[in-house]
Amino acid sequence: MRRFRVIGRLRAALPRTLRGRLALLALASATAWVAALTVAFNIVLAGRLSSQADGLLQTRAAAVAATIEARPDGGIVVHEPADDRALDVGTWIYRGSTAVERPSAPAALQRQADGLTGQGIRYQESGGRNASRLYALPVRAGNRQTGTVVVAVSLDPYRSTARAALAGSAILGLLLLAGVYLLTRTIVERALRPVAEMSTRAARWSELGAAERFGTGHRPDELAALATNLDELLDRLAAVLRHEQLQTAALSHELRTPLARIVAETDWLTARPRDAAGQHASHEAIAAAATSMRHICDTLLSEARARTEQPPGRCLLPSLAHHVAEQYAQLHPDAPPLSVRGGADVTAGVSPAVVERMLMPLLDNARRYACTAVTLTYAQTPAGVELAVTDDGPGVPPETGADVFEPGRRADPDDGHDGAGLGLALARRLARASGGDIEWDPAAAGARFVVSLPTG
Repeated sequence: MRRFRVIGRLRAALPRTLRGRLALLALASATAWVAALTVAFNIVLAGRLSSQADGLLQTRAAAVAATIEARPDGGIVVHEPADDRALDVGTWIYRGSTAVERPSAPAALQRQADGLTGQGIRYQESGGRNASRLYALPVRAGNRQTGTVVVAVSLDPYRSTARAALAGSAILGLLLLAGVYLLTRTIVERALRPVAEMSTRAARWSELGAAERFGTGHRPDELAALATNLDELLDRLAAVLRHEQLQTAALSHELRTPLARIVAETDWLTARPRDAAGQHASHEAIAAAATSMRHICDTLLSEARARTEQPPGRCLLPSLAHHVAEQYAQLHPDAPPLSVRGGADVTAGVSPAVVERMLMPLLDNARRYACTAVTLTYAQTPAGVELAVTDDGPGVPPETGADVFEPGRRADPDDGHDGAGLGLALARRLARASGGDIEWDPAAAGARFVVSLPTG
């Protein structure tokens, strides 16, 4: 729980704007990089300063050793140069463990120098406030060490240089980070300015209901792609709104006739007394009109759900056609048989559920009027795919023709077949909503309806 609270506080502390978060991310990345470079620089500098101190010690020790003559009997002779004041600073010369020459040095440093005699080449560092580094160089006569030269150098100048470099690099790093943060905020603000402008325009359009679109314009590729996607989304939303308006208009238009019938029959019943037969006829008329209204509502709402609930998909027509044929045989075992014909690999760019909803009203219509057989065919065309439902019945009367697709329109209302005359209208609505259409073929024997759909 405590960890979650800490994470929650960290999230709350983050800037709320994208500009602030990107600037903070750039600052964090630059901080890590500058810190790594600063540490690496100071480590390398410390090593370099240490190497310089060692080089100075070795040079001085070699110069002092060049003035010493080692004798085979163990003695040494120091040949003093004309001006050896530079060599005498921090320099000890020992014969064995006895100091032949020694500088004026603190007692602690003197003890360290004494301890380096007779031990070969060695380095040693003295601690404390005035730290020094010592170097011992043996003086040999043949294979025998007869003396030792010890030199010392103060580390204060090197450490001062290291501290100054550390402070300078830290200050430079802080200035660099401040510049990176301000520059990143400025750059991000300028980069996001088109996005802010697009947001302002979208808010204005939403208030005014305007039909403008962003377009690609003179934008970077990423923003141009975003604008294109937003335009496509706005187009889809506009299409949905238009569809809803058409849906409302269609619902109002389709319900007007049965509602007027109900109102008329109700007024007729209340305006004058009628006999039992008349009352029964009025009741039947009202019930029929109510049933028609229910069918109209179910049909239009089913079409609306098909548009909004079914995402674009792909449909393998051979498998769908055989599935529809199996359902047809199970639901209507006494109906004329349904045969399927088509190629082996035909794909429509519509989901199977939507294609099935298109076909079922056509098959129901064919089943009602067929004499001996119903046929479902499908094929690939240059413009897409086509499905055709054909029956060997009397066909659509020429005087009715394409009007058979009008909602509530039946070729012969007194033919004894069930149905509200809405199936073909629903099927055509679904086809057109999917980018296709349904047409009646007047040249065919019997009734033939052709469904055209985009290819998958």
